[in-house]
Amino acid sequence: MPRSFYAPTALDVAPRLLNKVLVRGSRAARIVEVEAYEGATDPSSHGYRGMTDRNRTMFGPPGHLYVYFTYGMHHCANVVCGEDGVCSAVLLRAAAPLAGVGAMRRARNAASRRRSTEPFRVVDLCSGPARLCQAFGLDRRDDGTDLVCASNDPRHRLPIFIANDGTPPPESPGRSRRIGVTRAPNRPWRFYVAEEPNVSSAAARGGRGARTGPEG
Repeated sequence: MPRSFYAPTALDVAPRLLNKVLVRGSRAARIVEVEAYEGATDPSSHGYRGMTDRNRTMFGPPGHLYVYFTYGMHHCANVVCGEDGVCSAVLLRAAAPLAGVGAMRRARNAASRRRSTEPFRVVDLCSGPARLCQAFGLDRRDDGTDLVCASNDPRHRLPIFIANDGTPPPESPGRSRRIGVTRAPNRPWRFYVAEEPNVSSAAARGGRGARTGPEG
């Protein structure tokens, strides 16, 4: 999609990202749950206190991937939005697998080090920000990737981008407060596809659950 798609603020882009398709190599999944994070006006955002080496990507330009490591165990992926130099990003919380399920299962098995021999259920592959990153093999090496011109990024192991397959965003998306956020906790900045089984379980509980929001 063109860079202009990502130019508005995260709060504007977030609901429009629903039903777009995240693609990496043979793997593809429809985005079904997101959260918006702004900068100086959002105390739960990584950019609330200004730019650092860690969050530099979050300040633009738009259309790039911001990947961070959290709680010493998980990666989370965000789509950078807004004006260049202004902190704004959308957290990718969950997606519905469309292609490459086998590759996603292998990636999740390797990342989670699970002992069970039972394969992951499809609805468990990308139903949460950490799971999504595991399924797509996303980590800090992908931070700063250009989603608009990913194939031209020499650092990239496998191009990653977001596609529009013609499926419109829902007219009335589900909306609630963000998961795991303790600062400005009541802002309804999470958007998701209602009745979608791949939405993370905490979303169905109205925003209570695992600590997976940026904060910090």
